[in-house]
Amino acid sequence: MTDIDELIVEMINNGLPLDKELINALKTVKIEDFVERGYEQFYLDNPVEFMKTSKGIVKNISAPHMLAILLHHLEIKMGQKVLLVGSKGGYLAAILDQLLGEDGIITIIEPHVEVLEYTRNTLEKYFSKGVIRVLSISDFDYNEDSAKEFDRVLITGAVREIPDFLNISSREGSFILGPFGGNIQQRLLKKEKQSEEWLDTDLGGVVFSPMDTRNSERNPLDPTVLAEGLEDSFAMISELIEIDEEILQSVEDLIQSLKELPRDIPLINENSSDEEIIENPVMDLMMSEMERLAPIWPIIEHLMSIELVNLFHSEDNDSFISGGHEDLVP
Repeated sequence: MTDIDELIVEMINNGLPLDKELINALKTVKIEDFVERGYEQFYLDNPVEFMKTSKGIVKNISAPHMLAILLHHLEIKMGQKVLLVGSKGGYLAAILDQLLGEDGIITIIEPHVEVLEYTRNTLEKYFSKGVIRVLSISDFDYNEDSAKEFDRVLITGAVREIPDFLNISSREGSFILGPFGGNIQQRLLKKEKQSEEWLDTDLGGVVFSPMDTRNSERNPLDPTVLAEGLEDSFAMISELIEIDEEILQSVEDLIQSLKELPRDIPLINENSSDEEIIENPVMDLMMSEMERLAPIWPIIEHLMSIELVNLFHSEDNDSFISGGHEDLVP
């Protein structure tokens, strides 16, 4: 039994929705053709890296079980027109191509230039049944309206709302599927347009990396990033434990204050001087609420991937954190 056969058996045994067409597609499209190394993890039902950007951001092809879930909810039929927002290295498009057949048309919008180039290169070596187009956002903008009519739209990375560039025409029975939410967790939503409004069907919680890789490249101590992270963290924490009203109010005030900070304030990092750290408005805000947030700060640290470390020595022995004055760094 081959690696892909074993994976398919395991997925079926785990109750995943694999029909005959998807099984054939998984056997036909080789993951090895879309990743340079480490593809063995894919056969263990794990995500697999297909590239790393020049800024060190890892781009993955989702684990097979997640791909199966997405394709199940996408309700694919032969000959449809499908839009993929985010390429997943071309692998997902190749799977869809097998499902859509000769009359199918797949359009990929890839926001990241390096990923766009990688995807074009990999798909050049793939012999498609139907049509596969790989476009940048600007390429897509220049398309005629008739080329923006799709039966299905699949967003493959986390977004807070439908991207502005996605000015598509809705056909009867068409819908958008994707992970909507912050960077910490999202909800897999099926969005159908009815009477100029989007009707959402919640298909459960998921965790995807951001659609726009620039979100991963932002400074964690940027006030906007911190505000978004705190909002996402507390939305998740509130679902799990009961939080004191005073703490909730402190967080809401802190988030609002972070959002109101000027966009041009200097950012701090591990190379900042003691004086720059002390005088930075972001640090001033964070430290003003730190004592009240102390009971749940370890959870926030974990969710936001921010650690409390001693950036500089302080003579302040009254700090609520033993060992001196400590601050936030990525």
